[in-house]
Amino acid sequence: MSKFNISGIQQVGVGTESFRSTFNWVIKYFGADVKILEDDTVAERMLPYTGGKPQKRHACITVSLQGGGGFEVWQYSERKPVPCPFEISVGDLGVFAAKVRCRDVDAYYNKYSKELECSRPSLLPDGTRCMYVKDLYGNAFQLVEVKEIFIDEGAITGGIYGALVGVTDMEASIKFYSEILGYDHIIVDKSGTFDDLHFLPGGDQNYRRVIIGTSSPRHGAFAGLFGDSTIELVQALDRTPAKIYEGRYWGDPGFIQICFDVSGMKALGEFCASKGHPFTVDSCPGDIEFDMGDASGHFTYIEDPDGTLIEFVETHKIPIVKKLGWFLDMKKRDPKKSLPKFLFRMIGLVSREKIK
Repeated sequence: MSKFNISGIQQVGVGTESFRSTFNWVIKYFGADVKILEDDTVAERMLPYTGGKPQKRHACITVSLQGGGGFEVWQYSERKPVPCPFEISVGDLGVFAAKVRCRDVDAYYNKYSKELECSRPSLLPDGTRCMYVKDLYGNAFQLVEVKEIFIDEGAITGGIYGALVGVTDMEASIKFYSEILGYDHIIVDKSGTFDDLHFLPGGDQNYRRVIIGTSSPRHGAFAGLFGDSTIELVQALDRTPAKIYEGRYWGDPGFIQICFDVSGMKALGEFCASKGHPFTVDSCPGDIEFDMGDASGHFTYIEDPDGTLIEFVETHKIPIVKKLGWFLDMKKRDPKKSLPKFLFRMIGLVSREKIK
């Protein structure tokens, strides 16, 4: 029996040049209006990815109670964010698009197509309905039609469903995401040109696309909220892909990392090291508690075979009703037991954000 557990995608990091503009956009167009935490302090433990010195930043994690992972909106506070110096194309190395849950892609298109830079609805290689939208800074999101709902609030969209990751060696990447992250089921593996990609730069070229999921449901305190997810590995066949964060810092504009909620961090670290992917960052050397604003826990990072950042977070404490000093101590719970829905509804009642 494994001594660690990965319960799902907690969030995808979105680096931005304007924290408030991006936060408002995520609320308006994805309905992710329940703020789990906010932190405006110094990132002291990411030195390998921040030029070797601490960097002040403003970050928050916001979710949709309809289900899915959250969005970590992130901006440097004292350093000017450095956008990617080239146009990001399909298959470039790193997360080049994030997947978002959508209960009805056609309804979303009909509602927002006149407001957004977006594609028409189309199909993924496995036949799933999808479409693409871009945010204020050109970040691409793939809306995937998913019927699963955690708490039905009548919205068209939910939270993060996964990510599209550019890779150079498909077999090595499949092994990494399967062995370490549990995506052990190949949903589809196709090569060629694809109509749905034409909206994105380089989308008319040849690619190998492998969509992977899990063969069994995940378990954990937040597994019900996060739900199922997929990772889409994309290998460019007509060109040499560029590395999206080459010469830039973690937190610069773009999709920073894919973050997974875990328990049993020490055992997970030993396992990752045995597979050749040791932690590159560890927030709690010697098991020291790490606080992030309203929450606390333990975070670590590893890299996939092409250097894409994967974050793990073991949550120790989360706010339920912060004004009343009501926090949930996760260390006292069975790590594989789901939290009841009424707790999430309560968090939603006191933590909803409005566009400002």
